[in-house]
Amino acid sequence: MTITRIQSGARMSQAVVHNGIAYLAGQVGAPGEDATAQTQAVLNSIDALLAEAGTDKTRILTAQVWVADMADFAAMNAVWDTWVAPGHAPARWTGEAKLATPDYKIEIIVTAAV
Repeated sequence: MTITRIQSGARMSQAVVHNGIAYLAGQVGAPGEDATAQTQAVLNSIDALLAEAGTDKTRILTAQVWVADMADFAAMNAVWDTWVAPGHAPARWTGEAKLATPDYKIEIIVTAAV
């Protein structure tokens, strides 16, 4: 079985495709931007990585959403809700977590069928 690594570096790959599933690394936006801007940047990154993997957001199976402060939950959801393809909402869970730096407000991890 083939394993394809996308945008692979010494520490991690941004995506790995195996057995018809694309596993994306956690995507974050520009440090210091507000939750709305970071969420949009994250979703743009996800779109680009899914395209590179040969799939798109209509084939997302699961999404893990990490919010540094649940006060940003509504702002993140406002962007998310306009991005999700109608009829193709993935299974999703959201939690509050300390992210890699205090400048990150949102991190999203998805898996998708290829």
